[in-house]
Amino acid sequence: MVSMCSNLKKFIFLLFILQNYCFADENKKQLIDLIVPAVNQNLKQNKITKHGLGAIFKMRLLEWKDGTTVTVFVLADEQSLHTEFCKKVLSVFPYQMRKSWNQLVFSGSGQAPIELNSKEEMISKLISTTGAIGYLRTSDLKEGVKKLHIQSGSQY
Repeated sequence: MVSMCSNLKKFIFLLFILQNYCFADENKKQLIDLIVPAVNQNLKQNKITKHGLGAIFKMRLLEWKDGTTVTVFVLADEQSLHTEFCKKVLSVFPYQMRKSWNQLVFSGSGQAPIELNSKEEMISKLISTTGAIGYLRTSDLKEGVKKLHIQSGSQY
């Protein structure tokens, strides 16, 4: 009986090791493919709070800390990258963002972000626009675009 328990423990341990080994590449891929806020490489600011990031994408924060105008780029609501960014990073549904933008536009108190058609167009606009912000998977970051780190806190 003791030998059987010992063998069972060894078997379970072996399964655990194999599971971690077999899924290691998948876990690495998930880490590589995180969706992050991406900005023009020349932006001096390297981090922002989640609150500040939300304010930028809701078109309420219009300048970076150094006074540079913020230019916000997004993908169409139905694109999976946009949906994932809204849900996982901003913690809102895409329709909530759209409602917020529509209120700004229809009331005349602001404008919606610039909507792009593809990830490639997003990369191009981020590289070529001073003060630009959008979002990409970390595996899609290119020269001229950098990740904007999200820090804890409630200030911008």
